Amino acid sequence: MPRGRRGGIHLGAGMQDQVYRPGDSPGSVERRAAKLLCAAFNREDDVARRAEILEQLLRKPNNAHFEAPFFCDYGYNITVGDHCFANHNLVILDCAPVTLGNHVLIGPNTVISAASHPVDPVARAAGVFEALPITIGNHVWIGANVTILHGVTIGDNCTIGAGSVVAKSIPANSLAVGNPCRVVRAIP
Repeated sequence: MPRGRRGGIHLGAGMQDQVYRPGDSPGSVERRAAKLLCAAFNREDDVARRAEILEQLLRKPNNAHFEAPFFCDYGYNITVGDHCFANHNLVILDCAPVTLGNHVLIGPNTVISAASHPVDPVARAAGVFEALPITIGNHVWIGANVTILHGVTIGDNCTIGAGSVVAKSIPANSLAVGNPCRVVRAIP
């Protein structure tokens, strides 16, 4: 099969390892299990029990605190550093690895999407999706209503202003805001 092709659909150079179909098994079974755990997490009032469900969903111990509601696709593709806090209504589409560093603060209504749809309408109609990893460094503050798109890296010690759409990587020690999100100044 030529480079960049799956099932006769041209996906572009370098995309062959970054495509998936969300309905394929075992992915669909894993997604369903994650959705059930998210639903249990979101119904749970007891903070300690919610923490247990989060550990089960992420498949590893952590000391993160996520407020409900929280939604993700798989859970096990999410790596959470020490002392992370996520406010209400965090959505992580973890079709590729999503890494949150230590001491990450996430404002309400944030979307972190490793998933994307192809620009090519034929590929989109065929149900082929693209996914690229997202990495958020240590000591990062993400304001409310931020969207972080696939393939982005946010460096250590950054602040991302409320309402930003982060479509390109942000270097360490930066204050970045806007749509599209841009660095406005360095943080000493």
